[in-house]
Amino acid sequence: MRLAVLALVLGSAMGTTARAEQTHKGHEMPPYRVEQVAGTREIRVYGPHLLAEVRVAGGRQGAIQTGFRILAGYIFGGNASGEKIAMTVPVAQKPETDHWVVSFMMPARFTADTLPAPRDDRIRFVQAGPSRQVVERFSGVPGTDDLAARAKALRAWIEGAGLTILAGPHYYFYDAPMTLPWKRRNEVAFTIR
Repeated sequence: MRLAVLALVLGSAMGTTARAEQTHKGHEMPPYRVEQVAGTREIRVYGPHLLAEVRVAGGRQGAIQTGFRILAGYIFGGNASGEKIAMTVPVAQKPETDHWVVSFMMPARFTADTLPAPRDDRIRFVQAGPSRQVVERFSGVPGTDDLAARAKALRAWIEGAGLTILAGPHYYFYDAPMTLPWKRRNEVAFTIR
């Protein structure tokens, strides 16, 4: 009887869509709804949102530090008007051919026309979404090799499920560096058809 109830609950969770949290520890997040859940993996449908991004050459760890520093400078008042912009999550990172793209979501109250102009010409604004992504959540302080292994395993799972990958991997980091490893929220994701 317990197994039958458990199967019903799990089956219901797989077939329903749910509205996802819109903040993490008080920080605004991109809007999304969960389409399906399979363990630590979710298929999410993201709504459109505006990103500030920079392209940084070099290794992953150095690129995220440099990209974060540039974008943090912008939101902490290093822009044409000196306006401070609220921090959002996640800090996103994705590999491209010869560099890494690091991005912050801009708060929903802004549009590309209402954001203050950056003082740093490496920053550009990009309209993201809507998109559909398979996302796997995990804790800890992942290194480059760990992230690559997680992306490889998630790619295999997606392809095994018969889904088509359009872009990725994307790496999402939600917590400050001083957060204890087991309390950190990290994600690896792929955009799918």
